[in-house]
Amino acid sequence: MNTTELKGNWNEQKAMLKQKFAVLTDNDLMFEEGKKEEMYAKLQIKLGKTKEELHKILSEL
Repeated sequence: MNTTELKGNWNEQKAMLKQKFAVLTDNDLMFEEGKKEEMYAKLQIKLGKTKEELHKILSEL
């Protein structure tokens, strides 16, 4: 998933992630241009998922 795809529907994906994983907060899902990998790293730690698992979760939303 590229940055444009992520940015384009991020608000929808963010809402679905928060619904699926109650432990996530708005701060965890803060998307800043150029810091996608940092956000992914935070999510991996918080959810206990690998990078591949996280990408799969995001692609399924």
